[in-house]
Amino acid sequence: MTDDQVIAVREKTNRAASSRVGRIITGPPDRGARITETAIDLPGRRLTLRVHRPKAVARDLPLIVSFHGGGFIGGTAAQNDWLNSHLAARCPAVVVAVEYRLAPEHVLPKPIEDGYDTLDRIVGDPQRWGIDPTAVALMGESVGGMIATLVALRARKAGPPLRAQVLNYPTTDWTETMFDYPSIEENADNPALPLSRLRAARTLSTPSTLDPRTVSPVTFEDLADLPPALVVTAALDPVADHGRRYVERLCEHGTEARLTGYPKATHSFLSTPGLVPAARAARREILAFLRDHLRPDSPR
Repeated sequence: MTDDQVIAVREKTNRAASSRVGRIITGPPDRGARITETAIDLPGRRLTLRVHRPKAVARDLPLIVSFHGGGFIGGTAAQNDWLNSHLAARCPAVVVAVEYRLAPEHVLPKPIEDGYDTLDRIVGDPQRWGIDPTAVALMGESVGGMIATLVALRARKAGPPLRAQVLNYPTTDWTETMFDYPSIEENADNPALPLSRLRAARTLSTPSTLDPRTVSPVTFEDLADLPPALVVTAALDPVADHGRRYVERLCEHGTEARLTGYPKATHSFLSTPGLVPAARAARREILAFLRDHLRPDSPR
């Protein structure tokens, strides 16, 4: 496919995911949350943010910054409305979903830069966003989970301080070894994430000038002093072992990490609750984890 064809397919898919019919698959937003879109100006670019707020609470809320999946070449923040709005209403929290830049127009590491710069800008202006800057978490699915891991690693030294990270079926290895995990072979034919799409995503998003180890957190030498992590995996997912191996490495370095695997679940199942019943159980677990770390004194 040409670059123009990739962009055209992305736009068509995103429109479908946001449509009324698409909501049957992606799930309806929580009625207890209000969803708005706003823009944020960063050096050299303007990004769209999809902001979820509880209708009943206005100020000094925890912040959850969320990153959608799509292989760095597709996806949209709206595909996570079912999960993000629920967390906003029930945590409660302000959940900001980032429309980071995508390939082939914008290759790595630009999406990572968008993630960190957005986090830093929001936490730096808590009054505008109505957040508690001391209660911040990151969350991402698929390559969005990869963004969350890399943003957390950068924030470890540069700030802001983080209390938690939730990584839903993350890709954590973007090197040539990313296809060498047992789960890749076991689930190679799963239509939720065809290996052809995964290869195309890596090819289109990774410039020849980039060392892929710099965006592959599972290969990093130091994974200590990171916020507690919940890693959600799916039994039928080709990249399930990316998440498993990352949890092993976090634990090796003394970082608190919990791994949960859902049987009969596919890649991106939290974006398709209309198709995969396990999404509801996973959502309950994510909510409990975030409340425990962001609002430890709140009543259940």
